[in-house]
Amino acid sequence: MSTRTTGTGFGRVLVFVYGIFAVAATARSLVQLTTQYDRAPVAYWLSLLSGVVYCLATWAIAKDRRQVALAAVLVELVGVLAVGTWSVLDDGRVFTDATVWSDFGVGYGFIPVVLPFVGLWWLLRGSSHQSD
Repeated sequence: MSTRTTGTGFGRVLVFVYGIFAVAATARSLVQLTTQYDRAPVAYWLSLLSGVVYCLATWAIAKDRRQVALAAVLVELVGVLAVGTWSVLDDGRVFTDATVWSDFGVGYGFIPVVLPFVGLWWLLRGSSHQSD
């Protein structure tokens, strides 16, 4: 019985996409936190959190750390659903500027809301036949 690692095949595509989001979210939030902090601090801190989660997911998928990757992708899923819902219901007081996860990732073509589902599918596929 062969075991597949998470960072091979389609996993490389996931590593690439997660890597792009890791760099984009982290860099954007750091710039916003240092130059526009008073404008929307909650949104910018949430963007930094998403960047950290994307960094962790990228590393864990690339290095075949399945349990860490699962935890990161689950945090990502909860985050995008919670922040997406919160931002939709917000009357503009908290979300005066967007985060990666605002409105379920509308500013990023909804990739942020689809990505954790794809990540979970990749990580859980055939997991009962694979060893970690």
